[in-house]
Amino acid sequence: KSLAKENLNWLEDFKITHNKEFVNAKWFEGGKTNVSLNCIDRHLENDANKIALIWEGDDPANSKELTYQELHDEVCKFANVLKDLGVQKGSRVCIYMPMIVETAFAMLACTRIGAVHSVVFGGFSPDALASRITDCSAALVVTADQGPRGGAMIPLKENVDKALEICGDVQVLMVERTEAKVNVKEGRDHSYNNLMKEALATCDPEPMAAEDPLFILYTSGSTGKPKGVL
Repeated sequence: KSLAKENLNWLEDFKITHNKEFVNAKWFEGGKTNVSLNCIDRHLENDANKIALIWEGDDPANSKELTYQELHDEVCKFANVLKDLGVQKGSRVCIYMPMIVETAFAMLACTRIGAVHSVVFGGFSPDALASRITDCSAALVVTADQGPRGGAMIPLKENVDKALEICGDVQVLMVERTEAKVNVKEGRDHSYNNLMKEALATCDPEPMAAEDPLFILYTSGSTGKPKGVL
């Protein structure tokens, strides 16, 4: 208990109950915390200007560093964008992204508002993406126009369009990574860059219980239908 309090920030205190039969133990009962709070906010008081995230692009000449304060502001803005698109605590969000800083923003923004994220590898086919969107009942897909990888361009938005032809439309938030010309469906597809310009950089972290779901990770499906691990 002392280690949990020493190493994590809590929004509400918890209790741990057990006897010598640990199989019947109850861990962090009644406690409330938030992953985003512990990844970002608790560092702001003393380390706001320290580097929190280092990104290197497909071309190593392209790189970026973000401080904890900058990360906090971007995640809060992203969280507010998600809420404006109808995402709320318990909603499922599929993240079908290249390796860019916005991918980290997306995961942390979901945790901040209590949404459950599911990262889908950017190399997966539209069929594989569609099956995961359907299985987790995703309310939103976060993607990018394209994903540079090994000198080639992965058509992420095009793959999302094909996936939604299979499983039916959900909201799409697209990061303009390469500014490539892609299909945009009115009322369904939303520009990350435009929405982030208007978003507020403050968003209180949602109090989450220890047993609340954080993310869904799917198996590869090599033995049949992909299975989601909550």
